[in-house]
Amino acid sequence: MIKIANAPCSWGVLEFDLEGKAAGFEQVLNEIQETGYEGSELGDWGFMPSVPEGLKSELDVRNLSMVGAFVPVFMKDGSKHAAGAELAVKTAKLMADAGYTDAFIVLADDNGSVPVRTLNAGRVTSEMGLSDEEWKVFATGANLVAAEVMAKTGLRTVFHHHCAGYVETPAEVDQLMALTDPSLVGLVLDMGHYQFGGGDPLEALKKHANRIWHIHFKDCHPEIAAKSRTEGWDYFQSVGNGVFCELGKGAVNFPTIVEELNHQNYSGWITVEQDVLPGMGNPKVCAQRNRDYIKSLGL
Repeated sequence: MIKIANAPCSWGVLEFDLEGKAAGFEQVLNEIQETGYEGSELGDWGFMPSVPEGLKSELDVRNLSMVGAFVPVFMKDGSKHAAGAELAVKTAKLMADAGYTDAFIVLADDNGSVPVRTLNAGRVTSEMGLSDEEWKVFATGANLVAAEVMAKTGLRTVFHHHCAGYVETPAEVDQLMALTDPSLVGLVLDMGHYQFGGGDPLEALKKHANRIWHIHFKDCHPEIAAKSRTEGWDYFQSVGNGVFCELGKGAVNFPTIVEELNHQNYSGWITVEQDVLPGMGNPKVCAQRNRDYIKSLGL
């Protein structure tokens, strides 16, 4: 049975060093529960309690589960792999020791850290990508992190393709899946990032069905995405202008996505992510509308 979660990024709690004040974890968890979701992702290390008993207590009192935790690692640089694996294991151990043994490490590139990728999010070209040798280093790092997490905590790892990082376009997602160990590294298919990165999420859902262990529901506003390209906005300007809109108001065809998920007998979590910058909009109102929209699709 598919279960629906939301994530701190929908409240402006992002992994980037940004101006503005985001909501605290109590508000985020309260509003996730109040708007009808069954789980949450962890957010950055330290956002929620970082001892198992404290984390479990905060979730139990709201009848929520922990779905996964986003861990960014600069995979292109092999010297960063060991520290990335250490952080991923520490994060996974927190979730596992709190009893969330089905949670995922949501591994990603260190998005927003490479100027050319950040500036050209949503319109990158092959010339801005990794060389063959860099791909080998990148994939080796992903395999290493996932292997360490599995060996030391028993948790699985999914890779999050993401605009403003080195795995954004459909071709880049395909390449990473081809180079990584399918027994170790799964894929979290993020509908909005895949759409903004130039792909059709439904095609990806069919193509990578065996590797998709987790799902992110995010929408992408086509007119704002087009304006981002014509105006030359960077990733953060695009987010600030609402490129990731409320579900059902963008280009992602969620009814066909849900139909395909049901066809595949998908029974995992779907996490809603409507990325906003700190202090932007009314996250609780958006969370409620997003949950109502998903209910209209039968979930």
